[in-house]
Order: sequence, then C-alpha cells, then structure tokens
Amino acid sequence: MVFHALNRANARTQIFYKPEDYAAFEAVLAEARERTGMRVLSYCLMPNHWHLVLWPQQDGDLSRFMGWLTLTHTQRWHSHYQTAGTGHVYQGRFKSFPIQTDEHFLTVCRYVERNALRASLCTLAEEWPWSSLYHRLRKDEFATQVLSEWPVPRPRLWLSHLQQPQSEAELAALRRSVARGAPFGDSQWIERVAKQLDLETTLRPRGRPRQPEKKGS
Repeated sequence: MVFHALNRANARTQIFYKPEDYAAFEAVLAEARERTGMRVLSYCLMPNHWHLVLWPQQDGDLSRFMGWLTLTHTQRWHSHYQTAGTGHVYQGRFKSFPIQTDEHFLTVCRYVERNALRASLCTLAEEWPWSSLYHRLRKDEFATQVLSEWPVPRPRLWLSHLQQPQSEAELAALRRSVARGAPFGDSQWIERVAKQLDLETTLRPRGRPRQPEKKGS
C-alpha cells in the first residue's frame, strides 16, 4: 500500500537554511532507501517541512524507514550545527496516511510535487531543486538510484498539470487526511482500508458526541 508521509520542524522553525542542508537530507534519504528497500515515489523538501510518497514492500517497513530517516537526519543536523542537547529538530513523530493507487495517487503526487510552487518558492514546479520532479526530469544519478517507478502511469502532460492550481475541495480533502491520518481514496476503498489498518477512528468527527436534549429544556 502506498503512503504519504511528512514531518515538520519543531516550534515552526526551519530545518533547511542553505542548499547544503537540503543535500544532506537527500543523502540520508538515499541511505534510508538503501537500508530498507523502500520505494520512494515522490518527495518535496520545503524550508520547514517535507513530504514523501512511499511504497513499502512489507508490513512494518514504513515505520522502520521513517524512524531511521528522522533519527539519522536529526543526529547529523545537530552535529553540523553543534546544537546537540538543545531540543528537537522535528515537532514529533511523522504523520502518514494510505493512498488508493488510482487518480487519488496522482492527486497526492501533484500536491507534493507542486508544493514549492504553491508556496511561491519558484515560478515553475520543475525549477525547485529539492524534489523528485527535478531529479526525474534530469534522469540524474539520484533519480536512477533512489526513485522508483509509480504504480500508475504518469499523465503525458504532467508538467502542465502541475502548473495548474488544485481545487479547494482537493486541498481540503488532502489536508484532512494529513491532519487525521485518514485514508485517501474513494468511499468504498476508504472504508475497507480503515478497517484493515485499524484507522476507523480517523473517519469519525472530532469532539464529544452531541448529547440528546432533555424534555422540557
């Protein structure tokens, strides 16, 4: 099953300050993939957070991959900035949600690969150097050694598609899955996967259930 995973900097600070910081994370990402055999489908690194679209091969691979990735990157980040013992780099454990491998998968990858464009960090999505899109278009060493083929075909006009904003409904649905860890797909798939992965609580409304009114009140 494919998953979207992300993590953010602690206390809304930055993780990446200079190009070397981004490159260092990509190096850890490559090592994590080599150690676990994780299939990395898409990613985008932003100044204070990052998004990954991952395709584990076995149960437990996602947690092993993400645990090693974040711990190793944290240790190296503190070593580089000589800040060991000063606090956390990340706000907490990573967030993730499963994705149906159809047009919903393409929606998530579009969201991830146009993240820098949406944040006005570039004028074209493919210009942002710290993303799967950038490496894949160049067919460079990182792309061939780290990135895996998608489970569904990439649309022929993918680049022009990335330039177009996503609808508010799409963004709202994605952000809901990010916030709650809820499966992202069609209704029948969501229901089946939520039961399979014990994620049914992610589909329920938040807050205390409304109490029935008493007679005469």
